[in-house]
Amino acid sequence: MNSFWWLGLAILALPVWWHRKKREQHKAEPLATARFLPRAEPRQTRVWRFSDPLLLLVRCLLLATLVAWLADPVFPWRGDTVIVADGTDPAWTERQATQAGLAKAERIVMPANQAVAWLRTHEREWKPGARLLVLGDIPMPATLPVFGRTVELRTQARASAKSERHVYIESDRPQEWRRLFAALDGPERVVVDAAPGARTELIVWDRTGAPPLTLRAPLWWVLDPAAFPEMSKAREADGVLHADSVRGRLWLSKSWPPRDPEAARALVEHWQQVHVGPRPYTAPSRVFAASKDARAPEPSGALRDMLLAALVALFVLERLLTHARKR
Repeated sequence: MNSFWWLGLAILALPVWWHRKKREQHKAEPLATARFLPRAEPRQTRVWRFSDPLLLLVRCLLLATLVAWLADPVFPWRGDTVIVADGTDPAWTERQATQAGLAKAERIVMPANQAVAWLRTHEREWKPGARLLVLGDIPMPATLPVFGRTVELRTQARASAKSERHVYIESDRPQEWRRLFAALDGPERVVVDAAPGARTELIVWDRTGAPPLTLRAPLWWVLDPAAFPEMSKAREADGVLHADSVRGRLWLSKSWPPRDPEAARALVEHWQQVHVGPRPYTAPSRVFAASKDARAPEPSGALRDMLLAALVALFVLERLLTHARKR
């Protein structure tokens, strides 16, 4: 843990020891009447005096700032806050903030997929009595977050953004494949390219021979395993064989092209889940109660930039004072 770095403050004893005048020599001066006194040897006495107190102070501050920079402290300084997912309807945001009594609270806008994780990481920056409200199309996290304070989440699903996926078909029966992609309905539209290009995400290789080595794509749907030696080590999932090659990832199934709508739908869902990735699901609105079992997150680095700037300034000042001392 970064808090262990605070033990390094013991290093402040080094400049204190270095600047301390350990001994002071008393010189004996002969006097006219000294011959009548008993002979005494010169003595050394220990004194606590410091040389160059300004330089000593700068060096102590330099080491203390270095330890603080390594420890990365976090101090609660934020008050009531509304975290808004990027692209959220402003009118809806104002209504929700007003209903929650946070109309004048600080607003923080950030990407929707980072809001919950960012809040969990920076949770220690808020004062104990601060209220937190998260608004927008927040995707459902893989695991339910646990906070050390009460956090209210109000969500509003946005319309899915339109997107295109480019496909190239190399087959003697292209119409069967085109009917499959033409039947897709939703925010994602499949564009069948006349020739493979940089935007092509899927190549349907419905041939018995191997494709040219220069032909590359992230995903291939193939029907002849003999043309792809990598298929000998393929793994099966949902009736589809998977293997990686220098051309891209290879998929193979004996039931291609799909003969009925159910098979086509299953193939597209498999494509979406395994290769493209599942579509984000909007989390339901809820209130996360404060949990005593919540582990305190690691420091967030909110002060590291300021500490680093102070560290550089103190180092420059220390070098200047040391140089002036030697002259």
